[in-house]
Amino acid sequence: MGRAFEYRRAAKEKRWDKMSKVFPKLGKAITMAAKEGGSDPTMNGKLRTAIQNAKSENMPKDNIDAAIKRATQKDIAAFTEVNYEGKGPHGVLVYVECATDNPTRTVANVKMYFNKAGGGVVPNGSLEFMFDRKCVFELEKAELDAEELELELIDAGCEEIEVVEDKIFVYGDYTSFGTIAKALEDLNVNVVKSNLQRIPTSPVEFTDEQLVDIEKMLDRIEDDDDIQQVFTNIA
Repeated sequence: MGRAFEYRRAAKEKRWDKMSKVFPKLGKAITMAAKEGGSDPTMNGKLRTAIQNAKSENMPKDNIDAAIKRATQKDIAAFTEVNYEGKGPHGVLVYVECATDNPTRTVANVKMYFNKAGGGVVPNGSLEFMFDRKCVFELEKAELDAEELELELIDAGCEEIEVVEDKIFVYGDYTSFGTIAKALEDLNVNVVKSNLQRIPTSPVEFTDEQLVDIEKMLDRIEDDDDIQQVFTNIA
């Protein structure tokens, strides 16, 4: 019984630790979307997507509402979206997307994370050709027929549909995000979450020992509140 209690406590602590890192990033995405396109999600597709993603991570409604409200406050910081590219331990390629109110602080931190791991930041654009930028929609499989859905979405820009257990993933070029989102909405398909991802064109296999070093660096990067998403060429 004691061992089971310890397991449940550890699981709970891990869940809260994840939320403490994820919620600020989700809240920042909501605030930025509301500031950019207005606080009404029915009229602001970017905000609607940010709220949808927050709900998929079980972010409380009060947190979501507070993030939207922050966008209307006069003293709210102006966030800038910036990207950094780097090479980490064992040659892993890393693309970092940030949203920051202080780019000087952010670039200094990002450089430190790479340098401490024996890597370094490279000039922007150096890794652009190593990743395809795609829009990705995660759906509950439920009663959906993947083949029929693909036919319905081809004209909207769908390039590929992947079925993984009880989930369906819809992929398209990043420029098709809006048209695919609209098509799914018209079909009354419930989207669990959606975002833009950078998918490696030539994924690389790393050994378990190498992955330990890589994960240490990635954990430091992802713990930074200015970092929104991190992509690698790990297979």
